[in-house]
Amino acid sequence: MFKYILVKEVVQPICIIVGTFILYTFISKVIKDLFNRKIPNADERKRKTIQSLVLNIIKYLLIIVAFMLILEVYGIDTKSIMTSLGVVGIVVGLSLQDTLKDFISGLFIIFENQYGVGDIVTINNFKGEVISLGMKTTKIKSYTGDVEIISNRNIDFVINHSLESSLALVDVSVSYDSDLDKVEEVLQNLCERLSKELSNLTGKAEVLGITELGNSAINYRISVPTKPMKHIVTERIIRKEVKKEFDKNNIEIPFTQVVIHHG
Repeated sequence: MFKYILVKEVVQPICIIVGTFILYTFISKVIKDLFNRKIPNADERKRKTIQSLVLNIIKYLLIIVAFMLILEVYGIDTKSIMTSLGVVGIVVGLSLQDTLKDFISGLFIIFENQYGVGDIVTINNFKGEVISLGMKTTKIKSYTGDVEIISNRNIDFVINHSLESSLALVDVSVSYDSDLDKVEEVLQNLCERLSKELSNLTGKAEVLGITELGNSAINYRISVPTKPMKHIVTERIIRKEVKKEFDKNNIEIPFTQVVIHHG
């Protein structure tokens, strides 16, 4: 019985399996160390995705090699099998070429860091937040709750609204009877206060001055740099604070007026 266990057909396959497992464990440890050392400040999501992809490729390659070596032990001609697999691979590749295009496009999206989960993007005229980024598809959720699922191969045009700061612009109207020096002082004090209080800002709020002498009002503009896609909520807050400050200082926000001259 002991001699039977030691025969070539039993010992060698076990050695191949154990050796493959040890080799994969060693390679995976080396790759993880390399990724952590070489790109310590890289995007965590991108780093983990690439690392997982490399390890999966190595794992399946080692499994295939180990399987072929075991077949050789049992005297099976692996060359004919490889030839057959080559033909089958061509057929499968032709039938799955769209999937391969999705996979390759997904790799480019990740490697080039075009966008990531949580980014606000516009893809093929659909705007929303990226809720899933896979190797085959990208899922985007609009502010209304609609979810668009886009095959990566069909993504030709991308606008990423989350890479740079946004700019909040608020136009404020005052009447022609207003004391402009007082108006500018109130707006300037308001901007200084909001620059300290608002958490979404990436810079200081600033009064740009008079932008228009309208038909029934003088228009001022306030400019505020904000975090990506936070400009809309910031504009709403500023408008509310402007109204409150103007009310406290008796500064009129005029209604549209039409002056008619009767000769």
